[in-house]
Amino acid sequence: MRRYDRRWIDDVNGDMVRMIDDMGIFRTSVRIAPWTDPRAGVMLHDVMVDTVSEYNWFPRPLLQQLGIAPQRWVRFETADGRILEREIGYAIIAAGGSESPTIVVFGDPGDMTLLGAFGLEGLNVRIDVVTKELVPAGPVPVAAAA
Repeated sequence: MRRYDRRWIDDVNGDMVRMIDDMGIFRTSVRIAPWTDPRAGVMLHDVMVDTVSEYNWFPRPLLQQLGIAPQRWVRFETADGRILEREIGYAIIAAGGSESPTIVVFGDPGDMTLLGAFGLEGLNVRIDVVTKELVPAGPVPVAAAA
């Protein structure tokens, strides 16, 4: 992997991916596709990684364009205490060299596009604060068989 600047890395396709912006916010590229047709996805660049947010948030028009259907409404509480209601659906995401089915929130205008904790866990990746990139999180814990 070539490194030109610690804020940029090559992704698996050779494209430059911005990982840390000038404000120190971690960003990455995420591929999103409908779970019914994983090959029909699109790559989004500059997606914020937010380990405090449970779910992954993407613009409603993008999810609709991909044919991802809303499944139900969920209530969310913002950091300032506001309650929001948004629809959620199911998709396949890929980032950090891994892919996973996940829950996606249908974001409204003004909502951020982000990769949340649920997506990171499903991908089994973590943020490496030294290299400033998503890396494998290691073996997945499991209950031992008797």
